[in-house]
Amino acid sequence: MATETSLPPLPLPSGITERQIHSPASELSYHVLEAGGSPERDRPLVLLLHGFPEIAFSWRKVMPELANTGYYVVAFDQRGYGRSTGWDTAEFNNVDLRTFSVTNLVRDVIVLIYALGYDRVKCVVGHDFGAVTASLCALTRPDFFEGVVLMSHPFKGPPSLPLNTANDSPPNSNGGNSDIQNDLANLAEPRKHYKWYYSTEPANEEMWKPQDGLHKFLRGYFYLKSADWKGNEPRPLESWTATELAKMPYYYIMPLHSGMREAVEKSMANEDAEDVQKRSSSWLPDEELKVYAQEYGRTGFQGGLNWYRVQTDPKNLRELDMFAGKKIEIPCLFISGKKDWGVYQDPGAVDRMSEVCSDYRGAKLIEDAGHWVQQEQPQKVVEHIMGLLQSL
Repeated sequence: MATETSLPPLPLPSGITERQIHSPASELSYHVLEAGGSPERDRPLVLLLHGFPEIAFSWRKVMPELANTGYYVVAFDQRGYGRSTGWDTAEFNNVDLRTFSVTNLVRDVIVLIYALGYDRVKCVVGHDFGAVTASLCALTRPDFFEGVVLMSHPFKGPPSLPLNTANDSPPNSNGGNSDIQNDLANLAEPRKHYKWYYSTEPANEEMWKPQDGLHKFLRGYFYLKSADWKGNEPRPLESWTATELAKMPYYYIMPLHSGMREAVEKSMANEDAEDVQKRSSSWLPDEELKVYAQEYGRTGFQGGLNWYRVQTDPKNLRELDMFAGKKIEIPCLFISGKKDWGVYQDPGAVDRMSEVCSDYRGAKLIEDAGHWVQQEQPQKVVEHIMGLLQSL
């Protein structure tokens, strides 16, 4: 594997620089992108957290715009991703998943911010799985983060705990998510949920290999989850049931016996290759997609997939019980593309954000954008982020 110092520089827009940052408080070597910094450290800091399968590079289109308005803008490859190193790369069964716990991901953020010479963040912005980290930053450290923007992944609130069990018999539990997997498998067209597939051992190899097909796979994956794919007609789902979940495309509710590459191939089977290239290259040209293919070709996907392993196993989330009943207290804005099924994949989650956020600023659904909203419509994203920033 190439070392962090031997890798070629990323093709970054003017105004963005990259470097490795170390802190004695962490085993990580952070790969960081920066825009708008000053030696005096007198600019308010805006932190951007990417999702899966992305890297800090995904923020390249919004960083210069935010920096031009007077902010110090930082994005980094999170634990398990890209050019950040020092995380657990052991084989599947030997990885210490505690190092990928949600509270440790928040710790990664705070350690980095201190290393940069700051002790406060004006706004933390998270997209996709990065929104999970951002929401936990906001929930657990309202003294450290002044505002939060969640993109494409709503905040559901911390886990609830059984109440009054000392006096009443606790309700029976039927396993919930375990049953949904059985129900999906027993549909007329057997299906499975992508998060639980991502938590299995074969997922990394099936997505990663063969590497000479990685560029094509990622082109299809990014295209299918964008506003360009005509098959995206997201709408609210009535309930967390197999028949409702199965209304979502294969990239979320997969064919039972397919890996993600094959699921993407099935959805792409009737697409015109030239049209796909033309449409998606308008916001993700080949030279930029090549960055993702090269980075994941080098690292594989397992680092990011370990996040799913934590999220799909309840015992790994018990540390969040300490926040039961707590709300996000700082101003919170939700942004997504209008063509993003991520808004609805957890039925009712967006509507409930007003109940789990004390200062909820509403949801902004952007036209002509799907899941990759900050890449598909960066200017609109900047406008909405600036709207929140200016109110803080």
